[in-house]
Amino acid sequence: MTGEKAQQAARTRAKIMGGLARAERALFTRPPAKSARAQMKFLRTREKGSTKSLAERLGVSRKTVQRYLSGASAKPNKRLREALVKETESAWQPQVGAQARQRATTSGGLVISFRAILGFTANESSDDARVRDLSIAVSPSHAALILAAREEDATDTDLHKAVAEAVLVPTSVKPVAVARAWR
Repeated sequence: MTGEKAQQAARTRAKIMGGLARAERALFTRPPAKSARAQMKFLRTREKGSTKSLAERLGVSRKTVQRYLSGASAKPNKRLREALVKETESAWQPQVGAQARQRATTSGGLVISFRAILGFTANESSDDARVRDLSIAVSPSHAALILAAREEDATDTDLHKAVAEAVLVPTSVKPVAVARAWR
């Protein structure tokens, strides 16, 4: 795969994963912790009280974790802030996410929104090619394939193929946002 194609595949994967994460976050019954201290406390409970394993998980020193837990530090740098948000949201209300995934794979399916350029006529007609936002309902069996690829950290190509097969569009169409809503 050329460098440009690899970058495009990585961007597509990021859009798919981001869309699935946004859809899952929309299902939370209560908002996740906002402050760095509250996020650190929440993550420390997930690590069974270990500041050492939390520091390794976030990629910072143990002392940094202790400063945030004690309240001595309050504003994390950009990298730490992003890591805190990512880790907090991934661990927040795991049963809600599991129930939504179960519903999507057994009875409800997913709704995938994407953007495509459509139009097949001569220039300067009302049917010129233009960007269209489309939504497609995905069957539970295809939703299961997409979610399984997500869980298994499938390659960009495999994930793109699963989505393309699910929405029955040519693989040249690049999804913009995926999983706008769980049904």
